[in-house]
Amino acid sequence: MTSIILLSIFGILNLFVGFMKSKRVLMPVVLLFLAVALVATLLDWNQPQSYFSNMLSTDNFSVGFTAVMVVSTLLILPFSRRYAINENANLAEYYSLLLFSLVGGIMMVTYENLLVLFLGIEIMSISMYILAGSDKRNILSNEASMKYFLMGSFFTGIILFGVALLYGATGAFYLTDIAAAAARMDPATAPLLLMGLLLVLVGVTFKIGAAPFHFWTPDVYEGTPTVFTSYMSTVVKTAGIAAFYKLMSAAFGGVYEQWFPTVVAITVLTLVIGNIGAVAQNSLKRMLAYSSISHAGYLMIALTSFNDRSENAILFYSLAYAVATIAAFGVLKYVADERSSDEYTAFNGLGKTNPLLAFVMTVAMLSLAGIPLTGGFFGKLFLFSAALEQGMVWLIVVAVLMSAVGIYYYFRVIIAMYMRDAEGTRIAVDPLATFTLISLVVLTVLMGVVPGLFSNLL
Repeated sequence: MTSIILLSIFGILNLFVGFMKSKRVLMPVVLLFLAVALVATLLDWNQPQSYFSNMLSTDNFSVGFTAVMVVSTLLILPFSRRYAINENANLAEYYSLLLFSLVGGIMMVTYENLLVLFLGIEIMSISMYILAGSDKRNILSNEASMKYFLMGSFFTGIILFGVALLYGATGAFYLTDIAAAAARMDPATAPLLLMGLLLVLVGVTFKIGAAPFHFWTPDVYEGTPTVFTSYMSTVVKTAGIAAFYKLMSAAFGGVYEQWFPTVVAITVLTLVIGNIGAVAQNSLKRMLAYSSISHAGYLMIALTSFNDRSENAILFYSLAYAVATIAAFGVLKYVADERSSDEYTAFNGLGKTNPLLAFVMTVAMLSLAGIPLTGGFFGKLFLFSAALEQGMVWLIVVAVLMSAVGIYYYFRVIIAMYMRDAEGTRIAVDPLATFTLISLVVLTVLMGVVPGLFSNLL
Protein backbone atom coordinates (compact mmCIF):
# COMPACT_ATOMS: atom_id res chain seq x y z
CA MET A 1 0.00 0.00 0.00
CA THR A 2 2.87 2.34 0.80
CA SER A 3 4.28 1.91 -2.69
CA ILE A 4 0.89 2.75 -4.24
CA ILE A 5 0.71 6.00 -2.28
CA LEU A 6 4.33 6.92 -3.00
CA LEU A 7 4.13 6.21 -6.73
CA SER A 8 0.89 8.20 -7.03
CA ILE A 9 2.51 11.19 -5.31
CA PHE A 10 5.71 10.79 -7.34
CA GLY A 11 3.73 10.68 -10.58
CA ILE A 12 2.13 14.04 -9.77
CA LEU A 13 5.40 15.59 -8.54
CA ASN A 14 7.16 14.48 -11.70
CA LEU A 15 4.75 16.56 -13.79
CA PHE A 16 5.93 19.65 -11.92
CA VAL A 17 9.57 18.66 -12.37
CA GLY A 18 8.77 18.65 -16.10
CA PHE A 19 8.39 22.44 -16.01
CA MET A 20 12.17 22.75 -15.66
CA LYS A 21 14.01 23.91 -18.78
CA SER A 22 16.29 20.88 -18.95
CA LYS A 23 14.80 17.43 -19.47
CA ARG A 24 18.00 15.71 -18.41
CA VAL A 25 17.08 15.95 -14.72
CA LEU A 26 13.89 13.93 -15.23
CA MET A 27 15.43 10.48 -15.54
CA PRO A 28 17.56 10.71 -12.36
CA VAL A 29 14.52 12.02 -10.46
CA VAL A 30 12.26 9.18 -11.64
CA LEU A 31 14.97 6.59 -10.94
CA LEU A 32 15.17 7.99 -7.41
CA PHE A 33 11.38 7.81 -7.09
CA LEU A 34 11.40 4.16 -8.15
CA ALA A 35 14.28 3.30 -5.81
CA VAL A 36 12.33 4.78 -2.89
CA ALA A 37 9.22 2.84 -3.94
CA LEU A 38 11.27 -0.38 -4.14
CA VAL A 39 12.63 0.10 -0.62
CA ALA A 40 9.12 0.82 0.68
CA THR A 41 7.88 -2.34 -1.02
CA LEU A 42 10.60 -4.55 0.44
CA LEU A 43 9.90 -3.20 3.94
CA ASP A 44 6.50 -4.92 3.71
CA TRP A 45 8.17 -8.35 3.41
CA ASN A 46 6.79 -10.73 6.07
CA GLN A 47 4.50 -7.91 7.21
CA PRO A 48 1.00 -8.91 5.97
CA GLN A 49 -1.57 -6.13 6.26
CA SER A 50 -4.99 -5.29 4.85
CA TYR A 51 -6.44 -1.92 3.88
CA PHE A 52 -9.85 -0.37 3.13
CA SER A 53 -11.93 -3.13 4.74
CA ASN A 54 -9.64 -5.78 3.22
CA MET A 55 -10.15 -4.57 -0.34
CA LEU A 56 -6.34 -4.49 -0.65
CA SER A 57 -3.82 -6.63 1.18
CA THR A 58 -0.05 -6.97 1.18
CA ASP A 59 1.65 -10.32 1.67
CA ASN A 60 4.82 -11.91 0.33
CA PHE A 61 3.04 -12.79 -2.93
CA SER A 62 2.12 -9.17 -3.66
CA VAL A 63 5.45 -7.81 -2.39
CA GLY A 64 7.40 -10.20 -4.63
CA PHE A 65 5.51 -9.32 -7.80
CA THR A 66 5.51 -5.61 -6.96
CA ALA A 67 9.29 -5.74 -6.57
CA VAL A 68 9.65 -7.46 -9.96
CA MET A 69 7.55 -4.75 -11.62
CA VAL A 70 9.42 -1.87 -9.96
CA VAL A 71 12.83 -3.39 -10.76
CA SER A 72 11.75 -3.96 -14.36
CA THR A 73 10.73 -0.31 -14.69
CA LEU A 74 14.06 0.77 -13.18
CA LEU A 75 15.91 -1.30 -15.78
CA ILE A 76 13.81 0.01 -18.69
CA LEU A 77 14.19 3.74 -18.01
CA PRO A 78 17.90 4.07 -19.00
CA PHE A 79 16.92 3.21 -22.58
CA SER A 80 14.66 6.27 -22.77
CA ARG A 81 17.55 8.74 -22.73
CA ARG A 82 16.96 9.68 -26.38
CA TYR A 83 13.74 11.42 -25.37
CA ALA A 84 15.75 13.81 -23.16
CA ILE A 85 17.36 15.37 -26.24
CA ASN A 86 14.19 15.38 -28.33
CA GLU A 87 12.43 18.72 -28.03
CA ASN A 88 9.13 17.23 -29.22
CA ALA A 89 9.07 14.48 -26.60
CA ASN A 90 6.85 15.06 -23.56
CA LEU A 91 9.23 13.23 -21.26
CA ALA A 92 7.66 14.26 -17.94
CA GLU A 93 4.27 13.05 -19.11
CA TYR A 94 5.73 9.76 -20.36
CA TYR A 95 7.42 9.05 -17.04
CA SER A 96 4.35 10.02 -15.01
CA LEU A 97 2.19 7.72 -17.11
CA LEU A 98 4.64 4.89 -16.41
CA LEU A 99 4.43 5.61 -12.67
CA PHE A 100 0.63 5.70 -12.76
CA SER A 101 0.59 2.51 -14.82
CA LEU A 102 2.78 0.91 -12.18
CA VAL A 103 0.23 1.92 -9.54
CA GLY A 104 -2.41 0.02 -11.52
CA GLY A 105 -0.12 -2.99 -11.77
CA ILE A 106 0.45 -3.03 -8.01
CA MET A 107 -3.30 -2.88 -7.41
CA MET A 108 -3.65 -5.91 -9.67
CA VAL A 109 -1.41 -8.00 -7.39
CA THR A 110 -2.70 -6.67 -4.04
CA TYR A 111 -6.46 -6.83 -4.65
CA GLU A 112 -8.85 -8.85 -2.49
CA ASN A 113 -11.94 -7.38 -4.13
CA LEU A 114 -12.87 -7.70 -7.81
CA LEU A 115 -13.64 -3.99 -8.03
CA VAL A 116 -10.03 -3.19 -7.09
CA LEU A 117 -8.84 -5.65 -9.73
CA PHE A 118 -10.98 -3.89 -12.33
CA LEU A 119 -9.73 -0.49 -11.20
CA GLY A 120 -6.11 -1.63 -11.37
CA ILE A 121 -6.57 -3.04 -14.87
CA GLU A 122 -8.07 0.23 -16.06
CA ILE A 123 -5.39 2.45 -14.51
CA MET A 124 -2.66 0.38 -16.14
CA SER A 125 -4.45 0.00 -19.47
CA ILE A 126 -5.37 3.67 -19.99
CA SER A 127 -1.75 4.69 -19.40
CA MET A 128 -0.58 2.14 -21.95
CA TYR A 129 -3.17 3.24 -24.56
CA ILE A 130 -1.60 6.72 -24.42
CA LEU A 131 2.02 5.54 -24.42
CA ALA A 132 1.39 3.22 -27.37
CA GLY A 133 0.55 6.29 -29.47
CA SER A 134 3.20 8.58 -27.99
CA ASP A 135 5.15 8.76 -31.27
CA LYS A 136 2.50 10.99 -32.82
CA ARG A 137 4.36 11.47 -36.12
CA ASN A 138 4.52 7.72 -36.75
CA ILE A 139 1.44 6.23 -38.40
CA LEU A 140 2.25 2.80 -36.93
CA SER A 141 2.24 4.27 -33.42
CA ASN A 142 -1.13 5.92 -34.05
CA GLU A 143 -2.46 2.62 -35.38
CA ALA A 144 -1.10 0.73 -32.37
CA SER A 145 -2.78 3.12 -29.94
CA MET A 146 -6.11 2.94 -31.72
CA LYS A 147 -6.10 -0.87 -31.98
CA TYR A 148 -5.05 -1.28 -28.37
CA PHE A 149 -7.65 1.21 -27.16
CA LEU A 150 -10.57 -0.24 -29.14
CA MET A 151 -9.83 -3.87 -28.35
CA GLY A 152 -8.87 -3.10 -24.76
CA SER A 153 -12.10 -1.20 -24.20
CA PHE A 154 -14.10 -4.07 -25.67
CA PHE A 155 -12.47 -6.64 -23.40
CA THR A 156 -12.79 -4.30 -20.42
CA GLY A 157 -16.55 -4.47 -20.98
CA ILE A 158 -16.33 -8.26 -21.02
CA ILE A 159 -14.48 -8.28 -17.68
CA LEU A 160 -17.01 -5.91 -16.14
CA PHE A 161 -19.94 -7.99 -17.38
CA GLY A 162 -18.26 -11.09 -15.93
CA VAL A 163 -17.80 -9.36 -12.57
CA ALA A 164 -21.49 -8.40 -12.61
CA LEU A 165 -22.50 -12.01 -13.24
CA LEU A 166 -20.22 -13.23 -10.45
CA TYR A 167 -21.81 -10.74 -8.09
CA GLY A 168 -25.23 -11.91 -9.17
CA ALA A 169 -24.28 -15.53 -8.49
CA THR A 170 -22.44 -15.03 -5.20
CA GLY A 171 -23.61 -11.68 -3.84
CA ALA A 172 -20.00 -10.70 -3.20
CA PHE A 173 -16.95 -9.03 -4.71
CA TYR A 174 -14.43 -10.34 -2.18
CA LEU A 175 -12.32 -13.33 -3.23
CA THR A 176 -12.92 -15.20 0.03
CA ASP A 177 -16.70 -14.80 -0.23
CA ILE A 178 -16.69 -15.85 -3.88
CA ALA A 179 -14.57 -18.89 -2.98
CA ALA A 180 -17.07 -19.93 -0.30
CA ALA A 181 -20.01 -19.54 -2.70
CA ALA A 182 -18.17 -21.39 -5.47
CA ALA A 183 -17.36 -24.29 -3.13
CA ARG A 184 -21.06 -24.69 -2.32
CA MET A 185 -22.00 -24.48 -6.02
CA ASP A 186 -25.71 -23.84 -5.65
CA PRO A 187 -27.38 -25.51 -8.70
CA ALA A 188 -29.63 -22.48 -9.16
CA THR A 189 -26.73 -20.03 -9.54
CA ALA A 190 -24.01 -22.35 -10.89
CA PRO A 191 -24.58 -21.43 -14.59
CA LEU A 192 -24.40 -17.72 -13.70
CA LEU A 193 -21.19 -18.21 -11.73
CA LEU A 194 -19.48 -20.26 -14.43
CA MET A 195 -20.50 -17.79 -17.15
CA GLY A 196 -19.15 -14.91 -15.09
CA LEU A 197 -15.91 -16.80 -14.52
CA LEU A 198 -15.60 -17.49 -18.25
CA LEU A 199 -16.06 -13.83 -19.15
CA VAL A 200 -13.51 -12.65 -16.58
CA LEU A 201 -11.11 -15.35 -17.77
CA VAL A 202 -11.50 -14.17 -21.38
CA GLY A 203 -10.85 -10.55 -20.42
CA VAL A 204 -7.76 -11.31 -18.35
CA THR A 205 -6.26 -13.58 -21.04
CA PHE A 206 -6.57 -10.66 -23.45
CA LYS A 207 -4.60 -8.46 -21.06
CA ILE A 208 -1.70 -10.94 -20.91
CA GLY A 209 -1.77 -11.58 -24.68
CA ALA A 210 -2.83 -15.23 -24.53
CA ALA A 211 -4.39 -16.98 -27.53
CA PRO A 212 -6.96 -16.83 -29.02
CA PHE A 213 -7.18 -13.22 -27.80
CA HIS A 214 -3.67 -12.33 -28.92
CA PHE A 215 -4.31 -10.71 -32.31
CA TRP A 216 -3.60 -7.20 -31.07
CA THR A 217 -0.14 -8.07 -29.73
CA PRO A 218 2.10 -8.09 -32.87
CA ASP A 219 0.65 -4.89 -34.36
CA VAL A 220 0.61 -3.00 -31.06
CA TYR A 221 4.14 -4.09 -30.13
CA GLU A 222 5.41 -3.14 -33.59
CA GLY A 223 3.90 0.35 -33.58
CA THR A 224 4.58 1.27 -29.95
CA PRO A 225 7.94 3.01 -29.27
CA THR A 226 10.42 0.32 -28.24
CA VAL A 227 10.93 1.59 -24.68
CA PHE A 228 7.23 1.33 -23.96
CA THR A 229 6.98 -1.99 -25.80
CA SER A 230 9.51 -3.45 -23.38
CA TYR A 231 7.43 -2.13 -20.47
CA MET A 232 4.28 -3.58 -21.99
CA SER A 233 5.95 -6.93 -22.55
CA THR A 234 7.30 -7.23 -19.02
CA VAL A 235 5.56 -5.14 -16.36
CA VAL A 236 2.07 -5.38 -17.86
CA LYS A 237 2.42 -9.13 -18.42
CA THR A 238 3.78 -9.70 -14.91
CA ALA A 239 0.85 -7.82 -13.36
CA GLY A 240 -1.65 -9.66 -15.54
CA ILE A 241 -0.38 -13.18 -14.87
CA ALA A 242 -0.05 -12.53 -11.11
CA ALA A 243 -3.61 -11.18 -10.97
CA PHE A 244 -4.82 -14.17 -13.01
CA TYR A 245 -3.09 -16.67 -10.74
CA LYS A 246 -4.42 -15.00 -7.60
CA LEU A 247 -7.97 -14.93 -8.98
CA MET A 248 -8.06 -18.60 -9.93
CA SER A 249 -6.29 -19.90 -6.82
CA ALA A 250 -7.99 -17.72 -4.20
CA ALA A 251 -11.53 -17.49 -5.57
CA PHE A 252 -12.09 -20.47 -7.84
CA GLY A 253 -9.94 -23.25 -6.44
CA GLY A 254 -13.13 -25.01 -5.36
CA VAL A 255 -14.39 -25.31 -8.95
CA TYR A 256 -11.01 -26.32 -10.37
CA GLU A 257 -12.48 -29.19 -12.37
CA GLN A 258 -14.92 -26.86 -14.16
CA TRP A 259 -12.41 -24.31 -15.47
CA PHE A 260 -9.34 -26.52 -15.76
CA PRO A 261 -10.07 -27.82 -19.32
CA THR A 262 -10.59 -24.26 -20.60
CA VAL A 263 -7.35 -22.96 -19.08
CA VAL A 264 -5.38 -25.96 -20.39
CA ALA A 265 -6.80 -25.46 -23.89
CA ILE A 266 -5.85 -21.75 -23.81
CA THR A 267 -2.37 -22.65 -22.53
CA VAL A 268 -1.69 -25.15 -25.32
CA LEU A 269 -3.13 -22.83 -27.97
CA THR A 270 -1.01 -19.95 -26.69
CA LEU A 271 2.17 -22.05 -26.76
CA VAL A 272 1.54 -23.28 -30.29
CA ILE A 273 0.43 -19.98 -31.83
CA GLY A 274 3.13 -17.96 -30.06
CA ASN A 275 6.01 -20.18 -31.15
CA ILE A 276 4.79 -21.03 -34.65
CA GLY A 277 3.89 -17.39 -35.28
CA ALA A 278 7.36 -16.23 -34.23
CA VAL A 279 9.00 -18.56 -36.76
CA ALA A 280 7.33 -16.75 -39.66
CA GLN A 281 8.52 -13.25 -38.68
CA ASN A 282 11.30 -11.28 -40.36
CA SER A 283 10.96 -8.34 -37.97
CA LEU A 284 12.72 -8.91 -34.65
CA LYS A 285 10.19 -6.68 -32.90
CA ARG A 286 7.27 -8.75 -34.17
CA MET A 287 9.19 -11.91 -33.29
CA LEU A 288 9.52 -10.65 -29.70
CA ALA A 289 5.78 -9.95 -29.75
CA TYR A 290 5.01 -13.56 -30.63
CA SER A 291 7.68 -14.61 -28.14
CA SER A 292 5.74 -12.65 -25.51
CA ILE A 293 2.62 -14.61 -26.45
CA SER A 294 4.45 -17.91 -26.07
CA HIS A 295 5.84 -16.93 -22.67
CA ALA A 296 2.31 -16.11 -21.55
CA GLY A 297 1.61 -19.77 -22.34
CA TYR A 298 4.54 -20.95 -20.23
CA LEU A 299 3.40 -18.76 -17.34
CA MET A 300 -0.13 -20.13 -17.61
CA ILE A 301 1.23 -23.61 -16.91
CA ALA A 302 1.36 -22.47 -13.28
CA LEU A 303 -2.42 -22.00 -13.38
CA THR A 304 -2.89 -25.70 -14.04
CA SER A 305 -0.90 -26.76 -10.98
CA PHE A 306 -1.76 -25.09 -7.69
CA ASN A 307 0.80 -26.48 -5.27
CA ASP A 308 3.62 -25.32 -3.02
CA ARG A 309 5.95 -24.78 -6.00
CA SER A 310 3.62 -22.80 -8.25
CA GLU A 311 3.92 -19.33 -6.70
CA ASN A 312 7.71 -19.46 -6.49
CA ALA A 313 7.92 -20.81 -10.04
CA ILE A 314 5.77 -18.05 -11.51
CA LEU A 315 7.65 -15.33 -9.61
CA PHE A 316 11.07 -16.66 -10.66
CA TYR A 317 9.96 -17.06 -14.28
CA SER A 318 8.49 -13.55 -14.35
CA LEU A 319 11.79 -12.06 -13.18
CA ALA A 320 13.91 -14.16 -15.55
CA TYR A 321 11.65 -13.36 -18.49
CA ALA A 322 11.55 -9.64 -17.65
CA VAL A 323 15.34 -9.32 -17.38
CA ALA A 324 16.01 -11.13 -20.67
CA THR A 325 13.25 -9.28 -22.53
CA ILE A 326 14.41 -5.85 -21.35
CA ALA A 327 17.94 -6.69 -22.51
CA ALA A 328 16.63 -7.81 -25.92
CA PHE A 329 14.50 -4.70 -26.41
CA GLY A 330 17.36 -2.49 -25.18
CA VAL A 331 19.72 -3.81 -27.85
CA LEU A 332 16.95 -3.74 -30.44
CA LYS A 333 16.29 -0.07 -29.73
CA TYR A 334 19.90 0.95 -30.39
CA VAL A 335 20.20 -1.18 -33.52
CA ALA A 336 16.85 -0.06 -34.95
CA ASP A 337 17.56 3.62 -34.25
CA GLU A 338 20.99 3.44 -35.89
CA ARG A 339 20.14 1.23 -38.87
CA SER A 340 16.51 2.29 -39.37
CA SER A 341 15.30 -1.30 -39.36
CA ASP A 342 14.16 -3.87 -36.83
CA GLU A 343 14.53 -6.88 -39.13
CA TYR A 344 17.00 -9.70 -38.57
CA THR A 345 19.25 -8.30 -41.31
CA ALA A 346 19.84 -5.17 -39.22
CA PHE A 347 21.79 -7.38 -36.79
CA ASN A 348 24.14 -8.76 -39.45
CA GLY A 349 27.73 -8.57 -38.24
CA LEU A 350 26.84 -6.92 -34.93
CA GLY A 351 29.32 -9.23 -33.21
CA LYS A 352 32.11 -7.47 -35.14
CA THR A 353 30.92 -3.87 -34.93
CA ASN A 354 29.52 -3.96 -31.37
CA PRO A 355 30.71 -7.04 -29.43
CA LEU A 356 29.02 -5.89 -26.21
CA LEU A 357 25.59 -5.41 -27.79
CA ALA A 358 25.92 -8.75 -29.57
CA PHE A 359 26.91 -10.51 -26.33
CA VAL A 360 24.00 -8.99 -24.41
CA MET A 361 21.55 -10.01 -27.15
CA THR A 362 23.04 -13.51 -27.21
CA VAL A 363 22.55 -13.98 -23.47
CA ALA A 364 19.00 -12.61 -23.74
CA MET A 365 18.12 -14.98 -26.60
CA LEU A 366 19.63 -17.96 -24.78
CA SER A 367 17.62 -17.15 -21.65
CA LEU A 368 14.37 -16.72 -23.57
CA ALA A 369 15.06 -20.04 -25.29
CA GLY A 370 15.61 -21.73 -21.92
CA ILE A 371 19.24 -22.74 -22.46
CA PRO A 372 21.14 -23.89 -19.30
CA LEU A 373 23.21 -21.43 -17.26
CA THR A 374 20.60 -18.72 -17.82
CA GLY A 375 17.63 -17.67 -15.73
CA GLY A 376 15.21 -18.77 -18.42
CA PHE A 377 16.31 -22.39 -18.09
CA PHE A 378 15.53 -22.62 -14.40
CA GLY A 379 12.35 -20.59 -14.88
CA LYS A 380 10.99 -23.26 -17.21
CA LEU A 381 12.37 -26.04 -15.04
CA PHE A 382 10.51 -24.74 -11.97
CA LEU A 383 7.26 -24.33 -13.93
CA PHE A 384 7.55 -27.81 -15.42
CA SER A 385 8.34 -29.28 -12.01
CA ALA A 386 5.20 -27.72 -10.54
CA ALA A 387 3.09 -29.10 -13.41
CA LEU A 388 4.74 -32.53 -13.12
CA GLU A 389 3.73 -32.70 -9.47
CA GLN A 390 0.11 -32.50 -10.69
CA GLY A 391 0.69 -35.27 -13.23
CA MET A 392 0.54 -32.91 -16.24
CA VAL A 393 3.12 -34.90 -18.22
CA TRP A 394 1.49 -34.40 -21.61
CA LEU A 395 1.34 -30.62 -21.10
CA ILE A 396 5.05 -30.57 -20.27
CA VAL A 397 5.77 -32.55 -23.45
CA VAL A 398 3.90 -29.92 -25.49
CA ALA A 399 5.77 -27.11 -23.75
CA VAL A 400 9.14 -28.78 -24.34
CA LEU A 401 8.36 -29.32 -28.03
CA MET A 402 7.38 -25.67 -28.38
CA SER A 403 10.59 -24.67 -26.57
CA ALA A 404 12.49 -26.58 -29.27
CA VAL A 405 10.67 -24.53 -31.90
CA GLY A 406 11.66 -21.39 -30.00
CA ILE A 407 15.34 -22.28 -30.30
CA TYR A 408 15.03 -21.83 -34.07
CA TYR A 409 13.86 -18.22 -34.10
CA TYR A 410 15.97 -17.13 -31.12
CA PHE A 411 19.12 -18.55 -32.71
CA ARG A 412 18.35 -16.72 -35.98
CA VAL A 413 19.42 -13.53 -34.21
CA ILE A 414 22.65 -15.08 -32.94
CA ILE A 415 23.47 -16.44 -36.40
CA ALA A 416 22.89 -13.01 -37.95
CA MET A 417 25.18 -11.31 -35.43
CA TYR A 418 28.11 -13.72 -35.69
CA MET A 419 27.82 -15.49 -39.05
CA ARG A 420 26.78 -12.68 -41.40
CA ASP A 421 28.86 -9.91 -42.90
CA ALA A 422 28.62 -6.55 -41.16
CA GLU A 423 26.23 -4.13 -42.82
CA GLY A 424 26.75 -1.06 -40.67
CA THR A 425 29.18 0.91 -38.56
CA ARG A 426 29.72 0.83 -34.83
CA ILE A 427 26.69 1.91 -32.76
CA ALA A 428 27.28 4.43 -29.97
CA VAL A 429 25.78 3.47 -26.61
CA ASP A 430 25.69 5.90 -23.68
CA PRO A 431 27.37 4.87 -20.39
CA LEU A 432 24.15 4.48 -18.36
CA ALA A 433 22.61 2.15 -20.96
CA THR A 434 25.88 0.20 -21.15
CA PHE A 435 25.90 -0.26 -17.38
CA THR A 436 22.26 -1.37 -17.48
CA LEU A 437 22.91 -3.90 -20.25
CA ILE A 438 25.85 -5.37 -18.33
CA SER A 439 23.71 -5.54 -15.17
CA LEU A 440 20.99 -7.40 -17.09
CA VAL A 441 23.51 -9.95 -18.33
CA VAL A 442 24.95 -10.45 -14.86
CA LEU A 443 21.48 -10.90 -13.37
CA THR A 444 20.48 -13.39 -16.09
CA VAL A 445 23.61 -15.47 -15.60
CA LEU A 446 23.34 -15.24 -11.82
CA MET A 447 19.81 -16.62 -11.96
CA GLY A 448 21.10 -19.47 -14.13
CA VAL A 449 24.11 -20.32 -11.98
CA VAL A 450 22.76 -19.82 -8.45
CA PRO A 451 18.97 -19.90 -8.83
CA GLY A 452 18.59 -20.60 -5.13
CA LEU A 453 19.21 -16.91 -4.44
CA PHE A 454 15.93 -16.04 -6.18
CA SER A 455 13.73 -19.11 -5.68
CA ASN A 456 11.77 -20.28 -2.63
CA LEU A 457 11.02 -16.71 -1.56
CA LEU A 458 7.24 -16.98 -1.18
